[in-house]
Amino acid sequence: MQPRSAAAAGRDFPYTSRTTCYIEISEGGTVSHGIDSGTYERARSGKSSLYAVWPGEWSSHLFVIDDLDEYARAHGIIHDQGRTGLAEHEHLVRWKLSPDETKPNASYVDIELELDCGCVIEDLRAFANQMRTQRGWDIATSGGWSSSTRQGHNTTYSLRARRKSLS
Repeated sequence: MQPRSAAAAGRDFPYTSRTTCYIEISEGGTVSHGIDSGTYERARSGKSSLYAVWPGEWSSHLFVIDDLDEYARAHGIIHDQGRTGLAEHEHLVRWKLSPDETKPNASYVDIELELDCGCVIEDLRAFANQMRTQRGWDIATSGGWSSSTRQGHNTTYSLRARRKSLS
């Protein structure tokens, strides 16, 4: 049985689902798993093949990752503004402690943030990576976050950040 094509599934393929397991098979037959830029580079150069197992309702399905750039965009290895809502530029950011913050001296605090550069946060992990690089901020990605938009105003994002990293 041949594996199915992930590219044929298009953007519906669950590249970032927690239940999708990646398998890399090197030219020499070594099998490994995981997601990183090294996996992408080896598969792209032909030194390995990349597969994904996606659990179905009654059985799991094997897919060949035959659109490596789509895989890389989904995992943030290649920046994808359409997916993240974020341009690759220095963001114009305004922030303040949330009025609902009850422990302003805790390690992580609730903040309210607005982007004056026109970007929209669609991918929290991508935004956290950009803020770490641009400002040294440590934005929490494991918890919840939200956004709200009032007519005539920028979108306000409610996030958690390491207090000591904010400047």
